[in-house]
Amino acid sequence: MNLHKLASRAIGRVNPFIEARVRRASGWTASPGARQKPQYQPDQRVSIQFQPLSSDDLQHVDGLNLQGIVKSIYVDGNFYGAVRREQIGGDLFLVNGETWLVEQAIELWPDWCRLLVRRQDDASDLNAG
Repeated sequence: MNLHKLASRAIGRVNPFIEARVRRASGWTASPGARQKPQYQPDQRVSIQFQPLSSDDLQHVDGLNLQGIVKSIYVDGNFYGAVRREQIGGDLFLVNGETWLVEQAIELWPDWCRLLVRRQDDASDLNAG
């Protein structure tokens, strides 16, 4: 049973879901200078909900040494931050002209996930890693 879908109806009255596009990472290619350049599958439309970070989440972000604007996203499906060993992740969410990089999946359930995302300020951030 997807408990998130049940709870999201009530939560959505206070903090509505918004439309976004997700760009799933599909691997890497070598660019000039042998730098890795991420490749992506075609964009998909999804509904997401931004949530502020809890105090525990903020401590986690501090431990990861992330800088910039960081939030959490609730979304149906599973998306990933970079997992080099499994060669997955680095997914992007495009929301109102902003690009958000999945840094880490905080909660992964069969039908939904909660993600730690960081806003990307320019194209060079998309190749960081």
